[in-house]
Amino acid sequence: MTKGWTLLAAAAVLATPAAAQKIDRHALVTRHNITLTRVDPHAPLMLGNGNLGFTADITGLQTFPEQYSNIAPLLTMAQWAWHSFPNPKGWTEADGMRSVAVLGRGMQPYPWIRDWAEIDRRPALKWLRENPHRFSLARIGLALTRADGRPGSFADITRTSQTLDLWSGALTSKFRFEGEPVTVETRVRADSDTVMVSIKSPLVASGRIGVDVHYPGVSAQLNPDPSGWARDDNHSTRIVRRQASGVLLERRLDGTVYHSAIASPEGGVTETGMHRFRVAARAGNTLTVQVDFNNHSYAELRTDYKPAVAKVTERWRDFWMKGGAIDFSGSTDPRAPELERRVVLSQYLSAVNGAGELPPQEEGLFSNSWNGKFHLEVHPLHAAHWALWGRPELLERSLAWYLQQLPNARNTAISHRVEGVWWTKMSGPEGWNSPSTINPFIMWQQPNPILMAELVWRAHPDKATLAKYGELVEQTGKLLASWPLWDKDTGRYVLGPPIVPVQENHPPLATVNPTYELEAFRKGLMIAQQWRERRGLGRDKRFDAVIEKLASPAQAGGLYLPVETEPDFWTNTQSPACSRHADAAPCLNRDHPSMLMAYGLIGGKVDVEAMRRTLRAVESDWDLRQTWGWDFPVIAMTAARLGEPEDAVDWLFRDLPNNHWGISGMTPRVHLEAERQLIGPAAAGSAVGPDGPGYTRAAETYFPSNGSLLWAVAMMAGGWDGSMGPAPGFPRKGWKVRVEGVLPAL
Repeated sequence: MTKGWTLLAAAAVLATPAAAQKIDRHALVTRHNITLTRVDPHAPLMLGNGNLGFTADITGLQTFPEQYSNIAPLLTMAQWAWHSFPNPKGWTEADGMRSVAVLGRGMQPYPWIRDWAEIDRRPALKWLRENPHRFSLARIGLALTRADGRPGSFADITRTSQTLDLWSGALTSKFRFEGEPVTVETRVRADSDTVMVSIKSPLVASGRIGVDVHYPGVSAQLNPDPSGWARDDNHSTRIVRRQASGVLLERRLDGTVYHSAIASPEGGVTETGMHRFRVAARAGNTLTVQVDFNNHSYAELRTDYKPAVAKVTERWRDFWMKGGAIDFSGSTDPRAPELERRVVLSQYLSAVNGAGELPPQEEGLFSNSWNGKFHLEVHPLHAAHWALWGRPELLERSLAWYLQQLPNARNTAISHRVEGVWWTKMSGPEGWNSPSTINPFIMWQQPNPILMAELVWRAHPDKATLAKYGELVEQTGKLLASWPLWDKDTGRYVLGPPIVPVQENHPPLATVNPTYELEAFRKGLMIAQQWRERRGLGRDKRFDAVIEKLASPAQAGGLYLPVETEPDFWTNTQSPACSRHADAAPCLNRDHPSMLMAYGLIGGKVDVEAMRRTLRAVESDWDLRQTWGWDFPVIAMTAARLGEPEDAVDWLFRDLPNNHWGISGMTPRVHLEAERQLIGPAAAGSAVGPDGPGYTRAAETYFPSNGSLLWAVAMMAGGWDGSMGPAPGFPRKGWKVRVEGVLPAL
């Protein structure tokens, strides 16, 4: 244990020049503060504490949602806020299962939908796919009244200016309403799920500006905005207690109960309609309001506004000061300031959306995709970076969910006649695997708990870490060792069928040995053996047998294949129709170039020169329009490990729709229309975006892009196992890279 950690520590020292000037953290962060002077319909700004996210418009609240695109809703979402529609027939996970023949293991249950039309024929599938789902807790906006007594409109506000101070977590919004100045400060408390508002204006005293709180139901259209405003009779808001400084409320949406409180020491709270409340000041030019949300017990009225402001400021200052930092100032490459901006904003957005008590959903707390459920295969792409950037406790918050799910995961493994624990692909907090045409057969999530636990260990190599995650690693290792099947004809262990690889356009019942999955299983088992030795258990012979005899990733023509069962992959995809990227999407050279992940993401056991040739083939023959935001950083990691730092940086800046970084630091999720037609109802309701003919904008944000960028930059700057020298993933020419507190990657 001591020897291994000494090597890692040495690598970390090598990654940081000895004479480097200490990074000015405040300057690094605040030079990337966001300032808006008008509405950006694709970029409402976010505040949050990891468990509560609040998306604000140009007024600092949620006053004018109609000014934003229909896939950029203004929501108030919590990690704990889940709802299910009534289930009178008592459907359970078992009602979504279908028996699938598995070679050597007989018939096994998978929640497999053969085609999307089946959802209409089997109501249980629709219910199980949609439930549970995330919902929005409330809409908090300004109550604006014109001088003539009519409600204010967006046309009545002028001279808008808004700044998000990343260092303090404060959003300051200034504008004029009918010529009068208004300043709104918005925060989310550090110690509770509470939205904090301060309004300063002469209009406060006259009662022409206040705060409206409106509680929605849940819409049947759950994506991207689950808020239901059409009916007031299918949910309830009960006043539990009135006090001089506000009200305590109980909210019911079918079987979901949560609590809210609206508090203001200067203002009175009045009920203005069903599920509607208004806060107006009794006197003075300042109004402070705190709107609290709680799922455990009745919320308390919070009137400690100034102390809470100090705690928010302290929390964000500690976030920036105590974690790792990378500073590119002094670089002559003109892309350096933009990369630094993306990195800083990605840390902020990840702290808001990807540091909660559950694995993050792909759109975080910004909006819903796939009904708000999370996808465990991309959990490391959201959150593994926390350990590398010196904030392992933020990874551990969501890693704890796996510990809670161990009993359920054991039962799932038993149903598949394997040992250990079986991790679902797409689920809500209860862990049920959602029915899908492809999700049940995806397996690259299985090694992830081991990979993430190892990163926590590297940050905290002590007995407490081994005790906390030892069983998780051991049981996951048993799955990795027992699921591969022995092929006596070739004398090796194989993966699948059934299996759907990272590159999802391969048939589940006919696919064998995806390249990334092979190396991820092997890597997971190797780490699991290290954990056994650290715990004094000795090596597991079955683990070693699979490590040694697991199939090697397949090649054809000196190039790695995505899967062994497509030996003509590279020749078929170089036909004129495919290699020139026609808008039709039957070609195989699209989606994730997962072969590269086997080396770039985890440093798998590969032929380095074959991997180099494969990278060149991806550069020349892949339909990069149909890649996702996290692909670009992962490919950059592959280039970095291959000793091509210039190419690594180039990949971070590929000018493609899913690699466009907006002013808020978010990237969109964009599909070619032809690709969208292949992925089913997940893309239903998409709006045509600004990305050119044939493109469909399915979401305004896709947070695996941010998390994978942080992983890649940490690796490129801090090094990886076996790398040498400072910042080994960055070119020596044009880049000045100062690194503090960043650990090497796997």
